Amino acid sequence: MTGRIVHDVMSAPVVSVGVATPYREIVDLLAEHGVSAVPVLDPGGTVVGIVSEADLLHKLALGGEEPQRRLFERRQRAVRRAKAEGDTAGDLMTSPVVTVPAAASVVQAAKIMENEQLKRLPVVDADGSLVGIVSRRDLLRTYRRSDEAIRHDVLHDIIQGMLFTGPPEMDVAVADGIVTLTGRTDRRSTAQIAERLVHGVPGVVDVSSELIYEYDDTPDLKRHYDFDAEVGGPKQPRDGTVWVKAPGERND
Repeated sequence: MTGRIVHDVMSAPVVSVGVATPYREIVDLLAEHGVSAVPVLDPGGTVVGIVSEADLLHKLALGGEEPQRRLFERRQRAVRRAKAEGDTAGDLMTSPVVTVPAAASVVQAAKIMENEQLKRLPVVDADGSLVGIVSRRDLLRTYRRSDEAIRHDVLHDIIQGMLFTGPPEMDVAVADGIVTLTGRTDRRSTAQIAERLVHGVPGVVDVSSELIYEYDDTPDLKRHYDFDAEVGGPKQPRDGTVWVKAPGERND
């Protein structure tokens, strides 16, 4: 299954600048490479900030104003004014910068962008070195997968690979990224888990479950294991009983 982690969708190699890179050179780099922002690296190669077109525009918008500090000036405007007076990447950059690991899921990256209201994230490896940059557009590319590719992943990786079943007991159809699950399963919890797993497949827009189950086991699971419907499975029982894995059972 491809497209599940940031490394699969990020843009690389990355155009970057140093803390001392001049304003004019940054403008030239953005125009030359057709990008709207560049990460800023310290001498050791660590990402310390990011300079965007918005940071550069402060000089045009505020550069002609009086530089004196105003008593009741809002902090955000004071920051913009300081950037308008800046001449190097170190003066202009937004810092500290929010980064994302290359091994993080695209869902995690999307949540970071949503929570932090960011348009892009520098991507770092396990050592913290810059390896790429991921934008909103990059993440949205996961929805450009074909219906055939999505069906292949759902059928082979989820239904057969994780639930150990397949047609005709459980089958899948995909149209415009919307997955429809059909067939039957012995337990309702299995149908719920199948739906949740399919939602995580890259390119899936929505899931419609038409699965028929023979037994609704969720009340039992709720009562005995405080089941919270997560794919990770049941928690320890409330009655104090310790849930022990069977010999040879994997702890996946």
